[in-house]
Amino acid sequence: MTYQEAVEYLYTQTPLFQNVGQEAYKEGLYNTVTIDRYLGCPHKLYKTIHVAGTNGKGSVSHTLAAILQASGYKTGLYTSPHLTDFRERIRVNGKPVSPDFVVKFIEKNRDFLEPLHPSFFEVTTAMAFSWFAEQEVDIAVIETGLGGRLDCTNIIKPVLSIITNIGFDHTKFLGSTLPGIAFEKAGIIKKNVPVVIGEYTDETRPVFERKAEEVGTRIVFAQDDCKIISHKYVNPSKVVYETAELPQLESGLAGLCQDKNANTILTAVSELKRKKFDITEAAVRKGFKDVCRMTGLRGRWQLVRKKPDIICDTGHNSHGLKYIAQHLEELSSKPGFGQLRIVLGMVNDKDVSQVLAIMPRNARYYFTQASVKRALDASSLREMAREAGLTGRVYRTVAQAVSTAQREASANDLIFVGGSTFVVADLLTMREFFIQG
Repeated sequence: MTYQEAVEYLYTQTPLFQNVGQEAYKEGLYNTVTIDRYLGCPHKLYKTIHVAGTNGKGSVSHTLAAILQASGYKTGLYTSPHLTDFRERIRVNGKPVSPDFVVKFIEKNRDFLEPLHPSFFEVTTAMAFSWFAEQEVDIAVIETGLGGRLDCTNIIKPVLSIITNIGFDHTKFLGSTLPGIAFEKAGIIKKNVPVVIGEYTDETRPVFERKAEEVGTRIVFAQDDCKIISHKYVNPSKVVYETAELPQLESGLAGLCQDKNANTILTAVSELKRKKFDITEAAVRKGFKDVCRMTGLRGRWQLVRKKPDIICDTGHNSHGLKYIAQHLEELSSKPGFGQLRIVLGMVNDKDVSQVLAIMPRNARYYFTQASVKRALDASSLREMAREAGLTGRVYRTVAQAVSTAQREASANDLIFVGGSTFVVADLLTMREFFIQG
């Protein structure tokens, strides 16, 4: 079996939520616990940090991993989804999992796995935990999949839990109210494991407090002690924060949402120091500044081309896209700015109408669809956009939409590509934009 055959096996033999959506979702921990015991409970061989939330999980997880790596800890990182290569999901000190290990894991365990009919995420999580054990990591940052309480990553006993924020996403699985979604995310809170809550609302805070009291642990609300005093954009992809303890803190992750993520990260670092982790100021600065290079993170307000600037972002729900829309409107209002052009595609199980209602009205739209089964038909998206007061043309592929926007743009225009993780993935697989993580 080659690496490509192994990945194809995962895609075809286990249902992949990234591609097909609801039919891939498996609730409960039976398969995960069964597989974990069969493998010898590899996750117990190293320390872990558990990260949940509606948005910001990836940015927080990658930056914490970069900070720990800069501190000298051999650091595992498990995130989802991937953009262009399956191996992006599982990294040690920024390096993707070995293709040989992926092959060997499937070959060695398929006879045990197949009768269980596990999901793609269940198999991938087991693979990640096993790789981190084989690599003898000191600590692994583990990002949840959809929720928390019944997420298959929730078998770990971390040193720190983090919940970034709560918004409306995956409501078919997690509930249609903010308290209901918060309850599912709060399922990662465990006895004697401190938890950092990045953002809360009047509806969600009591849910977190009740859970922390129920299990008996300390809860820290990062929002109550904002460490970010101000921020300044050096360029579209670099921001400098002012904090009391870390003046002129440079970050490689821009975008208006990132100041809240940065505050969550700094609060988490304080908690890790309480846990006797040796994290220096230099390590924090390096982790923030070089997070993309150190961990291979892509697709977070990423500048992929200049003149005209082309920026992509994987924000994919109204909770996350409101910050993107606000940032785009701020940029387009500056003197000398040309035309805002937006390549937009979404998936068919998202809050499309809510997203369209907040998108900029002063943009030219290129409606498209990603190359996955879950993609919303571009023509349907355009019709929904018309009802929201947005106009544009339809393109059947992301490549066609982006190429047309480039051809029509002048040097001082801005092209934004997003609406879906999979739209960004299609952009980054175009030869001229491919950047290996």
